Amino acid sequence: MTRLTPTLTAAAAILAIAAPAFAQEVNIYSSRHYDSDDLLFDEFTEETGITVNRIEADADEIIARLEAEGDNSPADIFIAVDVGRMDRAEEAGVLQPFTSDVIEERVPEQFQHPENLWFGVSQRARIIFYAKDRVENPPATYEALAEPEWKGKICIRSSSNVYNQSLLASMIEVHGEEAARDWAAGIVENMARAPQGGDTDQLRGLISGECDVAVANHYYFLRGFGGDVDGLSEEIDSIGWVWPNQDDRGAHVNLATASMTAAAPNPENAVKFLEFLTSDFAQSHFASQNNEYPAVQGAPGVEATDRLGDFKADDTTPTAAFSRNAKAAQTIFNEVGWD
Repeated sequence: MTRLTPTLTAAAAILAIAAPAFAQEVNIYSSRHYDSDDLLFDEFTEETGITVNRIEADADEIIARLEAEGDNSPADIFIAVDVGRMDRAEEAGVLQPFTSDVIEERVPEQFQHPENLWFGVSQRARIIFYAKDRVENPPATYEALAEPEWKGKICIRSSSNVYNQSLLASMIEVHGEEAARDWAAGIVENMARAPQGGDTDQLRGLISGECDVAVANHYYFLRGFGGDVDGLSEEIDSIGWVWPNQDDRGAHVNLATASMTAAAPNPENAVKFLEFLTSDFAQSHFASQNNEYPAVQGAPGVEATDRLGDFKADDTTPTAAFSRNAKAAQTIFNEVGWD
């Protein structure tokens, strides 16, 4: 596998990943920054004989790069860690639809773009955490987070965070824009501090006492058990969690996603790689390396996620709505002053 850094210029990257005409290859632009994904790409090459060339960068940088490269782009695949970035790629016109009976069969319909521009490869649940010693009855729904009793008690990331953008987009889909705006305004009113840091920092806020309730993706919490996460692992047992909305639509789940680029020079190899991402090996990899949930039903998970117990995921709100409602969500964030 050839791995390139995002510091290369576009021209240099094209030269660097160029190969003889007879070589079988697939070129991937990925915003996943996990060295462990080398195992995934190596397995694909072992199974197919197709060499994987990868460039890593921030998703927005990749989209801008694909726009700049245009029809001359060497990229075949774009991988993002959320649906929202795929919306931006779709708007930029840097994706193309693809067909695959394998993906249609393996991936649930709600995890697929309605026009086959992308599909989900793993699930990332956004759930509620709380300080056990200070909260006896934690909020059981996303809606409850906006209730007055939580005034000054919530830690949550900024509106620029795509996980929050997708969460608000789902609220728009479920409740409509007016109700979603009221909800977002309630969250702002209930913030314990101005939004800062990543999901791990929200969990640290529970331990430091800055807040009593926090919103974060599930795997940030599980990392605290699996490794030495400063400011989290030492007192992680003091944090409890809630799977929201279990009596109605279920917990909000975002997706790591994969797509074929508009100018893909190796479309057949691209489809083979996209199909490989739905294999039991790939699905188990996503679960074991980052504590994510498989997107394919029945695919093997990992013991680490068992710690959180069974839950009902939202399988009624189409993930495509996260991108469809992205602009409306950002407008609401701006209107209510969610930094």
